Amino acid sequence: MPRESLANKRSRVEGLIKALQATYPEAHCELHFENPLQLLIATILSAQCTDVQVNRVTESLFKRYKTAQDFAEAPLTELESAIRRIGLFRNKAKNIKACCQALIEDHGSQVPCSMDELIRLAGVGRKTANVVLGNAFNINHGVVVDTHVARLAARFKMSLAKTPEKIEQDLMKLVDREDWTLFSHWMIWHGRRRCAARNPDCENCEIKPLCPSAP
Repeated sequence: MPRESLANKRSRVEGLIKALQATYPEAHCELHFENPLQLLIATILSAQCTDVQVNRVTESLFKRYKTAQDFAEAPLTELESAIRRIGLFRNKAKNIKACCQALIEDHGSQVPCSMDELIRLAGVGRKTANVVLGNAFNINHGVVVDTHVARLAARFKMSLAKTPEKIEQDLMKLVDREDWTLFSHWMIWHGRRRCAARNPDCENCEIKPLCPSAP
């Protein structure tokens, strides 16, 4: 089978994006937050954990800790207890405390709005930084690649890469920059609502006519 040209792939992906946008016009970040710090903390907590579970924990967490200083000064055992229902809570508590100490020392207690500065913070990788930049600052620096985006990128034949970093680079070539943040939301919403890992609901899928993996 001949290799699909970039121009043809971009044209095909444009149709998929329009279908996803029409299907999920209200798509947004499903983590609950009111400011960049809350989104940063929630995204650190979301690693290998559902947004639903994170939102349950942060509902009380954000009432107790309101500033970077609150998190930085909290005893580690107290912070661990506050997020105990989250997977890997000990490591995440350690990262949140260190992250907020760095915010105080290096950024005037404010969350920075650049990729380079964000990924220097404890517990923050490129995916977390992209979430914060796109949703807290409206900066389209890259594409968030979580498990849903990675899975759908393969099923939609957008990327055959195996690592999030390489998948992101492939997607950035196919999707217009102004759509990068929303594109991730559309893909994540579809992954959660239709295109599950084990039993995708192809029969009722709104995107089926455009999906190269559809039966």
